[in-house]
Amino acid sequence: MSTELRSFLELSYEELEELNLEAKDQRRKRVSPGKIQEERLKYLTDQKGIKAVTVLFSDLEGRLHMLDYDKKFLVKSYDNLTFDGSSIRGFTAQRESDLRLTIDWGAFYWAPADFFGPGKVLVFSEVTDKGGTPYSADIRGILKQFADRMHKTNGYTLNAANEIEGFIFNGVDAEQRYHETGKFEYVNTGGYYHSLPGDPLRAFIDTSAEVQRAMGFENEKDHPEVAPSQFEINYGYGEVVAAADQIQLYKLVCRQVATRMGLTASFLPKPVVGVNGNGMHTNVSISKAGKNLFWDPKGEEKLSDMGWSFVDRILTHADDICLMLNASVNAYRRLDPHFEAPNQIKASATDRGSMIRIPIGNDKSMRVEVRSVGPDANPYMVMYSIFRSGMEGQIAKIKNLRQAERYLPDNIYTAIEHFRDSQWTTKILGSDVKGRYADLKQAAADRCPRLLGTFVKAPEVQYHHDVYNQFLWNLF
Repeated sequence: MSTELRSFLELSYEELEELNLEAKDQRRKRVSPGKIQEERLKYLTDQKGIKAVTVLFSDLEGRLHMLDYDKKFLVKSYDNLTFDGSSIRGFTAQRESDLRLTIDWGAFYWAPADFFGPGKVLVFSEVTDKGGTPYSADIRGILKQFADRMHKTNGYTLNAANEIEGFIFNGVDAEQRYHETGKFEYVNTGGYYHSLPGDPLRAFIDTSAEVQRAMGFENEKDHPEVAPSQFEINYGYGEVVAAADQIQLYKLVCRQVATRMGLTASFLPKPVVGVNGNGMHTNVSISKAGKNLFWDPKGEEKLSDMGWSFVDRILTHADDICLMLNASVNAYRRLDPHFEAPNQIKASATDRGSMIRIPIGNDKSMRVEVRSVGPDANPYMVMYSIFRSGMEGQIAKIKNLRQAERYLPDNIYTAIEHFRDSQWTTKILGSDVKGRYADLKQAAADRCPRLLGTFVKAPEVQYHHDVYNQFLWNLF
């Protein structure tokens, strides 16, 4: 179809990066939400080339949902965007299905037209109930409330950066078709950091990095990972809600780029047995008035007392929150010590089998790295559980807590039991949301063989919350 008569907005990658970095800076400086809303509404009204606004929100398991609103409609009705929550797994029952989307105008992105379509912009939203109060199963909203409370009461800014690994496989929808093929096909079998310029893996990494740079990610480095066809694209840290949003965008961009290349980007934690799995190492710190509170040049490993208390609380609650950090049947294949996987509930500066690592840092970069996180977990739940546990959790009276002989669960059933039995998870999520989340995980587990054995089984891919097939789910 001819597009000669259309004049939808298409910006260069340089223009996109400039706009996205300006928006990111506003968010970082905590510019008044009212002022940002006014600016964005004026921009949408004045910019004739925009046809639609893609509003994004995440469900209880972290699955990203996108709704396109006509620009003119949204400008008039942005305060009354309703949707049927009963159609979202883990959200409301039919009798209480009406929910609203409340736009977070600070979380506004300009996206490349060649991958997202011309004339579109993206914005994240929170979910509220019909009375206008934050919806308890919207973990993004819960995380934002917690981060805002920490800043208001203590002046703390919660910072995070994630190292997200993924695989590239041949063919579109390779995960959805796994129950037919029974295997994934690599696009590259080179080693760590090695991929020839122009081969499919390198081309995918280069293109994804370009899109992310244009969207204000502030890239740092990218490279093939240890396993064949595995990649990692690193970018700078951000305030905790923005960092979680970027995880969602990272996976969205990678999937979109891969699909356009006739490939599949997979964030299953262990899609192929016998090689390293995918992790999402989560680096966190807390700052106040620009000062990194985890840095102490005289502290053990240069980590402050506050930082070590943060570590001790996470180690104490490791079993409680394991299901939130490793949210799928497949995730427990990855927690295998033979493949550099962090299955030990301890902290170390050097041992990569530890759940928590203390990387080398300075007054700006000092941080705590939680290594046991799977890339398929709900990013908002990951951030919330780590920061809430690290800041407000208990410290167990376990001898030599940081080096004790303790291990994370090696299967999802044990993780579910710990999660259900924990008083801490009830406190931070509430009994209703906790019960819904546990039931979703139990349903996925019960559709898979209890003893998974050596080979990846079709059900652990087929019923994975990130890529599940709606038709197949409805057969059960």
